[in-house]
Parts: sequence; C-alpha cells; structure tokens
Amino acid sequence: MAVAEDEPEEAAAVMQRADAGAAHTRRAGLDPQRLPHLLLEPNPALLQQAEQRAQSVQNRTADRITAFAGSMWFVYIHIIWFSCWIGFGVEKYPYGLLTMIVSLEAIFLSTFVMISQNRADAKRQAIADQQWQTVKEEETQNEQLLDLSRQILDLTKAINAVTTLRPPAASLSGEADSTVDSPG
Repeated sequence: MAVAEDEPEEAAAVMQRADAGAAHTRRAGLDPQRLPHLLLEPNPALLQQAEQRAQSVQNRTADRITAFAGSMWFVYIHIIWFSCWIGFGVEKYPYGLLTMIVSLEAIFLSTFVMISQNRADAKRQAIADQQWQTVKEEETQNEQLLDLSRQILDLTKAINAVTTLRPPAASLSGEADSTVDSPG
C-alpha cells in the first residue's frame, strides 16, 4: 500500500482499516493474503452480524465444518479414503459399511449446507435491512431538500414581485435629474 508522506493521518486511517479487515478475515479462519478483496472496508451490518454469529460455539463449529466440506481438501481426503477402503479390501463388494458411512455423512453434510444457506440468508437480510434504513434516511433528506427548494422558490417569487412593483431606485434619480436639466 503506497502512502504519501504528507498525509500521515489519512495513511494511519487507511492502515487501521486494512488491519481491522485483516483481523476480521483471520478471525473468520481466512488467509488475508490469498483473499485481498476482503481487506477492503467491510459492510458494518455484516460485521455486526458476523460478530453476533461468532459468539455461539455451535455457529463457529458449523461454519468451520461447512468451510471444510466445501473445500477441495474434503474431496481429496474422500478420494484417498474410498481408494484405500476398496484397495485394501476393508470389506467385500457391495461395500455395505462404506455405503452406510457415506449415507450418514451425506445426511450431516446436507444439514450443514442448510445451515450455510441460513447464514447466507441472514447476511442478505442484514444488508437489506441496512439498505432499507439508508433508503428511509435518504427519503427524509429528500423531503427536507424539497421543502428547502419550495421555500427558496417562494422567497424568489416574493423578491421578484416586490422588485417589479417598485421602479428601480437608480432609474428614478436619473429621470428626476433629466427633468430638472431640460428646459421647459
């Protein structure tokens, strides 16, 4: 991150935000060097939702299992496991125990997938709630701006009405001077 020397306060603020983003990604079990886009300033609503979620041991456990089950390491481990099971002849074909183990694993993994979907829905809801709050605040600001615009328009009309009813002061003094100077 290149930082100009004449802007130490701004540089400190940028570095602090980057450090906070990196700390958040480390808490989430992510590698900040492999995911540089997460070092950007995160959405405050998502941070709050993640902090609330991280308070529960069950949620942290489910998040870690889901993250691992959705990785290529999970696939590699299963390839090795199934190859060894079949290759070493742990049981004979049709592999009843292996089938039962894999079925139980599928049941649990489908539960973790649903938990992950619920987490994603909660994130989307947190963002939607924040955006709705922003829309309501912007609507209030727009109404205030419209009221100010109406007041400015009313004042402009009033000033225009006053100035068109009364002749300008400079032209009156000029007319008076011209009538005095002219022979009559």
